[in-house]
Amino acid sequence: MQEARSWRELLGNISTDGREKQRIIEELKITPITLSRWISGESAPRPQNLRHLLSILPEYRDELRSLLREEKGLKEYALSSMSEDMKTISSEFYTRVLLDRATTNENVRFWSTSHMILQQAISQLDTERKGMCLWIVCCMPPSGPHAKVRSLRECIGVGTAPWTGNIEQNAMFLGAESLAGYVVTGCRPGTVHDIDAASSIAPRARVKYEKSATIYPILYAGRIAGVLLVSSTQPYYFLSEARTTLVQHYANLIALAFEANQFYRPEEIALCVMPPQDEQEEHFRDFRQMVNTTMINAAARRQPVNNQQADLLVWQQLEDMLLKLPSLHTIPHQL
Repeated sequence: MQEARSWRELLGNISTDGREKQRIIEELKITPITLSRWISGESAPRPQNLRHLLSILPEYRDELRSLLREEKGLKEYALSSMSEDMKTISSEFYTRVLLDRATTNENVRFWSTSHMILQQAISQLDTERKGMCLWIVCCMPPSGPHAKVRSLRECIGVGTAPWTGNIEQNAMFLGAESLAGYVVTGCRPGTVHDIDAASSIAPRARVKYEKSATIYPILYAGRIAGVLLVSSTQPYYFLSEARTTLVQHYANLIALAFEANQFYRPEEIALCVMPPQDEQEEHFRDFRQMVNTTMINAAARRQPVNNQQADLLVWQQLEDMLLKLPSLHTIPHQL
């Protein structure tokens, strides 16, 4: 292949191979006319398509990046997706987490350690503030006639615009219908690169503004406590292996926030289908009042509970209530 003078010319050279041309069209979900216009210079790819193009042509990636730097307005897409110093968690931060875990009162340790890790993670994963939210999604304690983990709940979350800082007010249950449920059941990660384009397999319990998502299990000794769910406003944001590896490392670090008895063996998990968020919201409107009532009633019985314990009791009440509602019993195709 002759040396190309522009990234468009290089793309044209690559596309002379009919099979490679068809693969590019199918991978990017574009028409042959669109590809021709990119090559001729009549139009330019959208940012997400340009990033995806770099990912599906690894053997030409360095050359494409070099040529992209020469075209005005496209230089930023020629840069590596993450700088070297942003691909790992610093040893200093590991030290901070271990110190916090060792010195914080057990009543607030889970919240304190988790929140510290999520804040660090979002600052490293969304450096350009394009829009991201992170959730620690926990397994609910076993319940029901078979004493199984029947659902998951969003426990602690952080976000950057367009998500609000206090996204925990919108916490909800997730079940077998969700990508998080798929990850918990299989104890393996899952990623959706373009939720709008993947409607047949996208989780029904999607987050508002979410265009792509990656989820990693929180594991300990072959057992699972939940998942780290990371959602982005950008399609294909998690194509970078360095980025998903970083999410995995943060999921491993978050495992330190949990107690050993909060991890469950695969055979202890039998997730049910949970109602969609709009149906759940109706039952969460009086959540704070339910927590207060629970604490008052417990004190009256001389069996006082703290706020964290009362929260969990109310979550358990709501879980039981929602599981008894008429609901869809079909689960989207697995990834």
